[in-house]
Amino acid sequence: MFSSFMTNAWIVGTVVALLAGATGFFVVMRGSSFAAHAIPNGAFAGAAGATLVGVTPLAGLVTFAVVAGIGIGASRGRRSDVATAMALVMMLALGAAFLSLSAAYEPQVDALLFGEILGVGTSSITPVVILSLGCALALAVMYRPLLFSAAAPDLAAARGLNPTVLEMGFMLTLAIGSALTVPVVGALLTFSLTVGPPAAARLLVRRPFQALVLSMVLAVGTLWVSVAASYQTNLPVGFFVGVLSAVVYVVARVATLLHRSRA
Repeated sequence: MFSSFMTNAWIVGTVVALLAGATGFFVVMRGSSFAAHAIPNGAFAGAAGATLVGVTPLAGLVTFAVVAGIGIGASRGRRSDVATAMALVMMLALGAAFLSLSAAYEPQVDALLFGEILGVGTSSITPVVILSLGCALALAVMYRPLLFSAAAPDLAAARGLNPTVLEMGFMLTLAIGSALTVPVVGALLTFSLTVGPPAAARLLVRRPFQALVLSMVLAVGTLWVSVAASYQTNLPVGFFVGVLSAVVYVVARVATLLHRSRA
């Protein structure tokens, strides 16, 4: 379980889980779950396009995710749900076209949809770490404005915070984080890691910073257990991430209800 290729999986998985937990905390706080679902599900088409033109799939994932994030962020407050849906539809349509033109890409579709962390190469570690650090720095800079605008949007606007600029900055961070998560747990289940553990953390802890830390801890724990289970059973890591994320949220929900009934 700790051979060379598994070491790569543990390193990349931990970095991605930490980022997913951090961005997911703000996704839950700001009610951006639809965007967190749409961006990775459509961005995998960018990997198909990148392979078609002969560049690394990660470049295509990031490019498509960033373009979608800019479009969704710019529409904040003006039927952003419609803009999110249209971004998803457009990327899925392009993905279908790219896949039909590139037969060589077809064997990799399953890995991108459901995750293949056990196949992560050493060359993938450096770009993942660099992009993750950039996203972490962006979240640190936006931490207080994001919390302020989520708790009191009208007051935040009155204090001079531009909601569109702030939303675009956050969506760009979410987009890059989603693009990094897709090769690990898959496009279809990136949403699970980004929303499940953070939603559970928000139920269990009231203070924002403590909830952020707990969100990251739960995300890492979910990923670690999923990687170990995937190694032992040869099932996709995304399957275990989805199941465990749901279980973590249900347990947190039940615990919260029990605590309130006793109070």
